[in-house]
Amino acid sequence: MSSISSAAFTDTKPHYDLLDGLRGVAALMVIWYHIFEGYAFASGSGTIEGFNHGYLAVDFFFILSGFVIGYAYDDRWGKNFTMKDFFKRRLIRLHPMVVMGAVLGAITFYIQGCVQWDGTHIGISMVMLSLLCTIFFIPAMPGVGYEVRGNGEMFPLNGPCWSLFFEYIGNILYAIFIRRLSNKALTALVVLLGIALALFAILDVSGYGNIGVGWTLDGINFVGGLLRMLFPFSMGMLLSRNFKPIKVRGAFWMCTIILILLFAVPYLEGTDPICTNGIYEAFCIIIAFPILLWLGASGTTTDKKSTKICKFLGDISYPIYVIHYPFMYLFYAWLIKNQLFTLEETWQVALCIYAWNILLAYLCLKLYDEPIRRYLAKRFLNKK
Repeated sequence: MSSISSAAFTDTKPHYDLLDGLRGVAALMVIWYHIFEGYAFASGSGTIEGFNHGYLAVDFFFILSGFVIGYAYDDRWGKNFTMKDFFKRRLIRLHPMVVMGAVLGAITFYIQGCVQWDGTHIGISMVMLSLLCTIFFIPAMPGVGYEVRGNGEMFPLNGPCWSLFFEYIGNILYAIFIRRLSNKALTALVVLLGIALALFAILDVSGYGNIGVGWTLDGINFVGGLLRMLFPFSMGMLLSRNFKPIKVRGAFWMCTIILILLFAVPYLEGTDPICTNGIYEAFCIIIAFPILLWLGASGTTTDKKSTKICKFLGDISYPIYVIHYPFMYLFYAWLIKNQLFTLEETWQVALCIYAWNILLAYLCLKLYDEPIRRYLAKRFLNKK
């Protein structure tokens, strides 16, 4: 474990170094997944050629979140720690970057010309309304005026905010309900949710051929998004309650390689009578990710360099996830305009997009997120 960051609450527990690092690795893989998603979107093929299962990083984030929240808060309840305290902490931790992502989304949409993908022009008033709704986390129903991009996203100025929407739901359910469950009751809940998630994926309930649901507010996506959050989130909490480290060497590099390989597996064809790709997704979420979490939590960094690497990756993981997609919209628009559909044709621009997002995430962390969180913690949290 490591010391806390400069922007953490004064009573924050030490972090699991390797879990911070793995969260950063997953966040970096999300960027590559969205770069390859851009080629599929621009070409209209719908087939993502690289890091095809990068969307499963969201499910990995959820299990990490459940583990960390259980570790950080389970033993605080009833010790002058209230539900109000919990919600204030979570808002201070998460929402400043939500606001930043929304603002960047509005700016990039304006740069793009305030047009939907089909060329329909959107008035500034609708863009401002969309900005306000994103800041206050009010999701857009498909087709409403402030769903400005026209492709049904819950948060059209910054698509990945859908997963944070479900993260907030998970936090609320934890504070109201899940934390009160006994180990046996939590185990039963995890088993039931695991069965439901496996059936959802294997039977291809969404009809997508994958479990990449939750980003829009139609019925199947909302149910699927809840399952994608609730199972790994609850599983992470169960693991945190029962965690006992094992002896493992090189855990970070081993887990990193496995994680990248899991994300890089191509789409698995076949949906009749069951979805082959869904079987793989269920394996990753229900079996592989809990094992990787356990190994990562068991391992430790052995030198200053690896500790710094894990801390850096952990520090930028949340900012980079929140701020990267507005620039993906610009990248996608550029690909469509110039009819460019492969990495070979655009690798220089792709690398620049990748490096820019890492740099901007770090700048947002140091110049905005950490100072804002320090101020809000000092202003709104009781000094105990």
